[in-house]
Amino acid sequence: MMSERAVPVLVETPAGPAVQAVDVLGFAHPERIPLIDPLAAYLDGLAPASRAAVRTRLRAAARVAGADPTAPPDTALPWGQLRAHHIAYIRARLIERGNAPATVNLTLAALRGIAREARNVSLMTDEEYRRIREVKPYKGETLPAGRSIRAGELRALVEACARDRTIAGARDAAILAVLYVGGLRRAELAALDVGDYTPDPPTLTVRRGKGNKARIVPLEPSATVALDAWRRVRGPVPGRLFLPVNHGGRIQGQGMTAQAVYNVLVKRAGQAKIAHASPHDLRRSFVGDLLDAGVDISTVQQLAGHANVTTTQRYDRRGEASKRKAVEKLHFPQPNDVGGRR
Repeated sequence: MMSERAVPVLVETPAGPAVQAVDVLGFAHPERIPLIDPLAAYLDGLAPASRAAVRTRLRAAARVAGADPTAPPDTALPWGQLRAHHIAYIRARLIERGNAPATVNLTLAALRGIAREARNVSLMTDEEYRRIREVKPYKGETLPAGRSIRAGELRALVEACARDRTIAGARDAAILAVLYVGGLRRAELAALDVGDYTPDPPTLTVRRGKGNKARIVPLEPSATVALDAWRRVRGPVPGRLFLPVNHGGRIQGQGMTAQAVYNVLVKRAGQAKIAHASPHDLRRSFVGDLLDAGVDISTVQQLAGHANVTTTQRYDRRGEASKRKAVEKLHFPQPNDVGGRR
């Protein structure tokens, strides 16, 4: 299916003339992908979760560029041929459509990464790559998505798991423990293998972190109680640490997906009768609670696996508490405010 913003043109190919579509950026789309593919090289260097996020951003970039909306993101545009003015165009359209700074900048980072691979295989000059790197990021900052889980809500979630006498209850309590005490992303949790847990001292090795970065995460003893209870019912069979459990309470399948981890939180939040809760909400609480407890921000950054300390700072609630305390020193008078401050 050809995009409304594409036109058919006759081009010369090694096999002779062929009709291809030209998108709004002026590129013809060949039917075959070249052996040297900068996009494939870039994606190969990413962790699975990051790869999925990049493909989502490329799909959005292709849409704003007027490419065929039904085409797979890998072939929607000739990514290795994009130059600075194309990327600036995509940036402008994403901003125009109301995308958040972090979303726009993730797209730009992916396009720069593809350009770097194109330069590495001589499909782009150093000068062209330099111009792409000079496309400015979208300045601005949004608050982290989601909310913090209060202590009472966390207890209600744990109790909801305890009321479930099937092995799913034990598994989900262990999932809660790892998400909150370990601060893992849901994709990181889903990718854990049995061998990634060391009982003494209790430690998790996250091998498939964001950006393909590994890290060591120590666990607090109370969290290991829940994790060890799940390991006992799971058994010693090698494979993923967390496994699917069917409606009959039996382990089934080779491993959970990141979406399945999300569904666990939604289900248990409903049973606990608390507001919607997601895995990222527990991760946000992990970072915020550590900072509230006085842990230095550099250590929290390492535990959370944040590439930059500024990301960790976005979860710091201490500034909000200070602002509220300051504002409480003010007083707005009400009508007939007897005894009010003047």
